[in-house]
Amino acid sequence: MDKLSEDILRRRMYGLYLSRSCWDIVELSRELLGLHCWFHRNVAFSALIRGCGLTGWKTALTKTWLYRGTLHGTAYEELPLLLALHADEAPWSWFGLPEEEAEAVAQRVLCLMEDGVYSRAEMRQIFAGSYDPETVSRLFSPWGGIFVYLARHGKVAFRNMASRDFDLISGEPVLSQEEALERILPRYFEVYGPASAEDAAWFLGVDKALVKESEALNELEWIERGRERLYCVPAEDMGDIRHLTRLSGFDPYLVSYVDREAALPKEYKKAVILKSGICLPTIAVDGVVAGIWNLKNRSPVVEFFSPQPKAIREEALARVEQIGWSVAGRL
Repeated sequence: MDKLSEDILRRRMYGLYLSRSCWDIVELSRELLGLHCWFHRNVAFSALIRGCGLTGWKTALTKTWLYRGTLHGTAYEELPLLLALHADEAPWSWFGLPEEEAEAVAQRVLCLMEDGVYSRAEMRQIFAGSYDPETVSRLFSPWGGIFVYLARHGKVAFRNMASRDFDLISGEPVLSQEEALERILPRYFEVYGPASAEDAAWFLGVDKALVKESEALNELEWIERGRERLYCVPAEDMGDIRHLTRLSGFDPYLVSYVDREAALPKEYKKAVILKSGICLPTIAVDGVVAGIWNLKNRSPVVEFFSPQPKAIREEALARVEQIGWSVAGRL
């Protein structure tokens, strides 16, 4: 690995709390602009790997849809800002209904929640008398239903990190997309940098032209990598790349960048990021992914992609086992 690539990984690992610790899960989520939770246990893994405890973790964060339609656990007070990036998007095509009718459904759902109805299953039964099965399925689909629309507007969120039911919240966005972007971009590059404008656009799910036109870029340092400009903030300490690093499933160290090859070699990509889009928990050696890990029936499993010294294999297994002890009875 050349010196520039090594320095980039060092700064990213430091910014993402992989070579230092963050003791509070809410603060960690705030710093990382949310913790990815396609599977809620990955939030617990990510927190433990970065030094956080798990006391009260299921209710400490709010689980909702953020960038690119993905679920994140975030600090409640951050919702008005983070949701503003996509609040103006009105995906009426999801429901197959005219805008006015879809909005009426959304208001009826809110009224039902005020009366104590919180689950999709109950909502499906109630609306079955008003719509055909296909429309009901679209309205209450876990992937793009009416709850996603309401969540994007800061009106509902999951009851807790592990629940499938919803609660009413008050996190309505108050900024425009452009205003929110100007506030979020410096925070993104501070933690995720060095990163490109394309990386930021990918991570935040916005048009890259909006990022490139942002005034926020003018306040940042940048370095050149080939023809690419990577933005960051001044850093007095970049930390050291640890010899062995556990990474959670959907770890931001891997999934937050367009070009991932420095940390995830091309030949291992299919073993780590499955066709379904699932990104598995991994083990990095000297900052580069070298294997995958998991807990199966609470037992640690580690699989390296190439031969590793016995000391590395034993240490990796011990660290995964440690995670198993930490999450026992908490997931």
